Amino acid sequence: MASRRRPRWYFSLRSPYSWFAYRDLMSTHPEVLDSIDWLPFWEPDEETARLLADEGVTLPIVAMSRAKNFYILQDTRRLATERGLDVSWPIDRDPCWEVAHLAWIAADDEGRGKEFVAAAYQARWQDAKNISDPEVIAGIARELGLDAQRLSTAAQDPDLRKRGAALLAESAHDGLFGVPFFLHGRDKFWGVDRVEPFVRAVLGDGRKAAPAAAQAPDAPDPAAHADLLAAGGDQGHAGGCG
Repeated sequence: MASRRRPRWYFSLRSPYSWFAYRDLMSTHPEVLDSIDWLPFWEPDEETARLLADEGVTLPIVAMSRAKNFYILQDTRRLATERGLDVSWPIDRDPCWEVAHLAWIAADDEGRGKEFVAAAYQARWQDAKNISDPEVIAGIARELGLDAQRLSTAAQDPDLRKRGAALLAESAHDGLFGVPFFLHGRDKFWGVDRVEPFVRAVLGDGRKAAPAAAQAPDAPDPAAHADLLAAGGDQGHAGGCG
Protein backbone atom coordinates (compact mmCIF):
# COMPACT_ATOMS: atom_id res chain seq x y z
CA MET A 1 0.00 0.00 0.00
CA ALA A 2 2.83 2.42 0.86
CA SER A 3 4.24 2.21 -2.66
CA ARG A 4 0.87 3.27 -4.14
CA ARG A 5 0.26 6.25 -1.86
CA ARG A 6 0.95 9.83 -2.79
CA PRO A 7 4.22 11.15 -1.38
CA ARG A 8 3.70 12.86 1.96
CA TRP A 9 5.43 15.00 4.51
CA TYR A 10 4.93 15.36 8.21
CA PHE A 11 5.33 18.93 9.39
CA SER A 12 5.17 20.49 12.82
CA LEU A 13 4.20 24.06 13.58
CA ARG A 14 6.43 23.84 16.63
CA SER A 15 9.62 22.79 14.85
CA PRO A 16 12.14 25.29 13.41
CA TYR A 17 13.49 22.53 11.16
CA SER A 18 10.04 21.93 9.75
CA TRP A 19 9.76 25.67 9.13
CA PHE A 20 13.09 25.68 7.27
CA ALA A 21 12.00 22.70 5.15
CA TYR A 22 8.75 24.48 4.31
CA ARG A 23 10.62 27.65 3.33
CA ASP A 24 13.11 25.70 1.21
CA LEU A 25 10.35 23.85 -0.65
CA MET A 26 8.30 26.99 -1.17
CA SER A 27 11.28 28.87 -2.61
CA THR A 28 12.64 26.10 -4.84
CA HIS A 29 9.92 23.52 -5.52
CA PRO A 30 6.42 24.79 -4.68
CA GLU A 31 5.06 22.32 -7.22
CA VAL A 32 6.24 19.48 -4.99
CA LEU A 33 4.33 20.89 -2.02
CA ASP A 34 1.25 21.02 -4.24
CA SER A 35 1.61 17.36 -5.24
CA ILE A 36 2.11 15.71 -1.85
CA ASP A 37 -0.03 15.07 1.22
CA TRP A 38 0.54 17.24 4.29
CA LEU A 39 0.18 15.67 7.74
CA PRO A 40 0.83 17.36 11.08
CA PHE A 41 2.84 16.04 13.97
CA TRP A 42 3.06 17.42 17.50
CA GLU A 43 3.66 16.36 21.07
CA PRO A 44 0.23 15.39 22.44
CA ASP A 45 -1.29 16.67 25.64
CA GLU A 46 -2.76 14.30 28.23
CA GLU A 47 -6.13 13.99 26.50
CA THR A 48 -4.68 13.14 23.10
CA ALA A 49 -2.15 10.80 24.72
CA ARG A 50 -5.04 8.96 26.35
CA LEU A 51 -6.78 8.55 22.99
CA LEU A 52 -3.56 7.16 21.54
CA ALA A 53 -3.05 4.82 24.48
CA ASP A 54 -6.58 3.49 23.99
CA GLU A 55 -5.48 2.44 20.50
CA GLY A 56 -2.21 0.98 21.73
CA VAL A 57 -0.13 3.71 20.08
CA THR A 58 3.09 4.99 21.63
CA LEU A 59 4.87 7.92 19.99
CA PRO A 60 8.70 8.00 19.92
CA ILE A 61 9.05 10.99 22.24
CA VAL A 62 11.75 10.98 24.91
CA ALA A 63 13.31 13.57 27.18
CA MET A 64 15.84 15.88 25.54
CA SER A 65 19.22 16.60 27.09
CA ARG A 66 20.33 20.09 28.00
CA ALA A 67 23.24 19.79 25.56
CA LYS A 68 20.83 19.08 22.73
CA ASN A 69 18.71 22.06 23.77
CA PHE A 70 21.72 24.33 23.37
CA TYR A 71 22.67 22.70 20.06
CA ILE A 72 19.22 23.31 18.57
CA LEU A 73 19.30 26.96 19.57
CA GLN A 74 22.69 27.34 17.92
CA ASP A 75 21.77 25.32 14.86
CA THR A 76 18.55 27.22 14.31
CA ARG A 77 20.44 30.49 14.34
CA ARG A 78 22.97 29.11 11.87
CA LEU A 79 20.36 27.76 9.45
CA ALA A 80 18.32 30.96 9.63
CA THR A 81 21.41 33.02 8.80
CA GLU A 82 22.16 30.81 5.81
CA ARG A 83 18.64 31.52 4.51
CA GLY A 84 18.69 35.24 5.23
CA LEU A 85 15.95 34.89 7.84
CA ASP A 86 15.51 36.77 11.08
CA VAL A 87 14.17 34.58 13.86
CA SER A 88 12.27 36.04 16.78
CA TRP A 89 12.57 33.07 19.10
CA PRO A 90 9.20 32.32 20.71
CA ILE A 91 8.83 31.79 24.43
CA ASP A 92 6.48 28.91 25.22
CA ARG A 93 5.02 28.60 28.68
CA ASP A 94 2.83 25.54 29.21
CA PRO A 95 2.21 25.09 25.47
CA CYS A 96 -0.71 23.03 24.20
CA TRP A 97 0.18 22.09 20.64
CA GLU A 98 -3.35 20.84 19.96
CA VAL A 99 -4.47 24.50 19.80
CA ALA A 100 -2.58 25.15 16.58
CA HIS A 101 -2.48 21.69 15.01
CA LEU A 102 -6.15 20.88 15.45
CA ALA A 103 -6.90 24.35 14.11
CA TRP A 104 -4.91 23.31 11.04
CA ILE A 105 -7.30 20.39 10.55
CA ALA A 106 -10.24 22.79 10.70
CA ALA A 107 -8.53 25.13 8.21
CA ASP A 108 -7.67 22.22 5.92
CA ASP A 109 -11.35 21.20 5.95
CA GLU A 110 -11.99 24.58 4.29
CA GLY A 111 -9.21 24.05 1.75
CA ARG A 112 -6.94 26.55 3.51
CA GLY A 113 -4.53 24.26 5.32
CA LYS A 114 -1.46 25.43 3.40
CA GLU A 115 -2.26 29.08 3.99
CA PHE A 116 -2.75 28.34 7.69
CA VAL A 117 0.69 26.72 7.89
CA ALA A 118 2.29 29.76 6.27
CA ALA A 119 0.53 32.14 8.65
CA ALA A 120 1.30 30.03 11.73
CA TYR A 121 4.99 29.79 10.85
CA GLN A 122 5.09 33.55 10.31
CA ALA A 123 3.40 34.14 13.66
CA ARG A 124 5.63 31.75 15.58
CA TRP A 125 9.08 32.15 14.10
CA GLN A 126 9.09 35.71 12.81
CA ASP A 127 6.54 37.51 14.98
CA ALA A 128 7.36 35.61 18.23
CA LYS A 129 3.68 34.94 18.89
CA ASN A 130 2.38 32.10 21.04
CA ILE A 131 0.49 29.78 18.70
CA SER A 132 -0.84 27.92 21.74
CA ASP A 133 -2.88 31.03 22.50
CA PRO A 134 -6.40 30.69 21.05
CA GLU A 135 -6.46 34.45 20.44
CA VAL A 136 -3.44 34.15 18.16
CA ILE A 137 -5.18 31.36 16.25
CA ALA A 138 -8.32 33.49 16.03
CA GLY A 139 -6.24 36.26 14.50
CA ILE A 140 -4.82 33.88 11.91
CA ALA A 141 -8.33 32.65 11.12
CA ARG A 142 -9.59 36.20 10.58
CA GLU A 143 -6.56 36.94 8.40
CA LEU A 144 -7.50 33.98 6.19
CA GLY A 145 -11.22 34.73 6.21
CA LEU A 146 -12.00 31.58 8.21
CA ASP A 147 -14.27 30.98 11.20
CA ALA A 148 -12.27 32.41 14.11
CA GLN A 149 -14.46 30.74 16.71
CA ARG A 150 -14.10 27.27 15.17
CA LEU A 151 -10.34 27.49 14.73
CA SER A 152 -9.58 29.07 18.09
CA THR A 153 -11.60 26.42 19.95
CA ALA A 154 -10.47 23.45 17.85
CA ALA A 155 -8.71 21.85 20.83
CA GLN A 156 -12.08 21.65 22.59
CA ASP A 157 -13.79 19.85 19.70
CA PRO A 158 -14.09 16.08 20.42
CA ASP A 159 -14.26 15.20 16.72
CA LEU A 160 -11.12 17.18 15.88
CA ARG A 161 -9.43 15.57 18.89
CA LYS A 162 -10.15 12.11 17.53
CA ARG A 163 -9.03 13.07 14.03
CA GLY A 164 -5.84 14.56 15.43
CA ALA A 165 -5.10 11.41 17.41
CA ALA A 166 -5.69 9.35 14.27
CA LEU A 167 -3.13 11.46 12.39
CA LEU A 168 -0.57 10.99 15.15
CA ALA A 169 -1.27 7.24 15.11
CA GLU A 170 -0.67 7.27 11.36
CA SER A 171 2.69 8.94 11.93
CA ALA A 172 3.66 6.09 14.24
CA HIS A 173 2.58 3.52 11.64
CA ASP A 174 4.70 5.38 9.05
CA GLY A 175 7.74 5.07 11.28
CA LEU A 176 8.12 8.76 12.05
CA PHE A 177 10.71 9.57 14.70
CA GLY A 178 11.33 13.26 13.98
CA VAL A 179 10.27 16.16 11.78
CA PRO A 180 10.36 17.15 9.04
CA PHE A 181 9.73 13.63 7.81
CA PHE A 182 9.09 12.76 4.16
CA LEU A 183 7.86 9.57 2.53
CA HIS A 184 7.99 8.52 -1.10
CA GLY A 185 6.76 4.98 -1.53
CA ARG A 186 8.76 2.95 0.98
CA ASP A 187 11.61 5.47 1.10
CA LYS A 188 11.86 7.78 4.11
CA PHE A 189 13.70 11.08 4.35
CA TRP A 190 14.27 12.78 7.70
CA GLY A 191 15.47 16.30 8.35
CA VAL A 192 15.81 19.56 6.50
CA ASP A 193 18.98 18.32 4.80
CA ARG A 194 16.92 15.58 3.10
CA VAL A 195 14.61 17.97 1.27
CA GLU A 196 16.55 17.82 -2.00
CA PRO A 197 16.75 13.99 -2.16
CA PHE A 198 13.01 13.84 -1.46
CA VAL A 199 12.35 16.34 -4.24
CA ARG A 200 14.42 14.27 -6.68
CA ALA A 201 12.47 11.15 -5.70
CA VAL A 202 9.13 12.90 -6.24
CA LEU A 203 10.13 14.45 -9.56
CA GLY A 204 12.02 11.39 -10.78
CA ASP A 205 14.95 13.69 -11.39
CA GLY A 206 18.43 12.21 -11.60
CA ARG A 207 20.21 15.44 -10.78
CA LYS A 208 22.72 15.44 -8.00
CA ALA A 209 22.22 17.89 -5.20
CA ALA A 210 24.84 20.59 -4.80
CA PRO A 211 27.17 19.60 -1.96
CA ALA A 212 26.71 21.57 1.23
CA ALA A 213 29.61 23.79 2.21
CA ALA A 214 31.82 22.00 4.70
CA GLN A 215 31.97 23.93 7.91
CA ALA A 216 32.90 22.93 11.41
CA PRO A 217 30.19 24.03 13.83
CA ASP A 218 31.03 26.47 16.58
CA ALA A 219 31.06 25.07 20.08
CA PRO A 220 27.76 25.78 21.84
CA ASP A 221 27.86 28.70 24.22
CA PRO A 222 25.43 27.92 27.07
CA ALA A 223 25.70 31.45 28.46
CA ALA A 224 24.48 32.90 25.17
CA HIS A 225 21.19 30.98 25.43
CA ALA A 226 20.65 30.61 29.16
CA ASP A 227 18.06 33.39 29.21
CA LEU A 228 15.91 31.62 26.62
CA LEU A 229 16.08 28.31 28.40
CA ALA A 230 15.31 29.83 31.76
CA ALA A 231 12.33 31.69 30.28
CA GLY A 232 10.93 28.51 28.78
CA GLY A 233 12.01 29.04 25.19
CA ASP A 234 11.09 26.16 22.91
CA GLN A 235 14.08 23.97 22.12
CA GLY A 236 12.40 21.69 19.61
CA HIS A 237 10.76 18.32 20.02
CA ALA A 238 12.22 15.81 22.38
CA GLY A 239 13.69 12.64 20.96
CA GLY A 240 15.10 14.23 17.81
CA CYS A 241 11.82 15.57 16.50
CA GLY A 242 13.28 18.91 15.52
